Amino acid sequence: MSAFLEQLPALLGVVIGALGSYLALVRSDRVRFRRETAARWEERRLAVYADYARALKKSVTVTYRLAAHLGNDPHPHPLTPEEAAPLLAEAAVGRDPSGEALLLLGSPEVVDKARAWVVAVMDMERFLREGTRDPEAWQALLERQRAGREGYYAAVRDDLALPPGHSARRPLPAPPRG
Repeated sequence: MSAFLEQLPALLGVVIGALGSYLALVRSDRVRFRRETAARWEERRLAVYADYARALKKSVTVTYRLAAHLGNDPHPHPLTPEEAAPLLAEAAVGRDPSGEALLLLGSPEVVDKARAWVVAVMDMERFLREGTRDPEAWQALLERQRAGREGYYAAVRDDLALPPGHSARRPLPAPPRG
């Protein structure tokens, strides 16, 4: 029995060391799992944010082309209202699922900025559906849309802790005077 008592401190040391190693490994695995999960969610949010931006840009591009037909925009490839109608409808239908994904995964700040951007785009669409021919009013709508897009991208960058990006603002040629 005395041999066992002599070995007991060493045995306890081994048990404590094994338990400590196990606990350290479990903690390390939890930390790594959380980090990997957070990275996956960030990748998903980035994909959702990019999909939403692409969906809105489809609408914006069609509105530029329709505005060119009405003499409001200098876009080189105008579309008649008849040609633009199905494209606008398709773009609006396409942005609904990406908008739902944005509501599900987006931060409140990004969702608010997305809402401001989409409202500006919808105002552009309404302006053109009414057949308005007013290049100055169109330019004001474009500025609102560009500011909305810029605000959206800034909120996305903040949410994902990305570095600042380009504002995409550059001078555009003036619309033709009709």
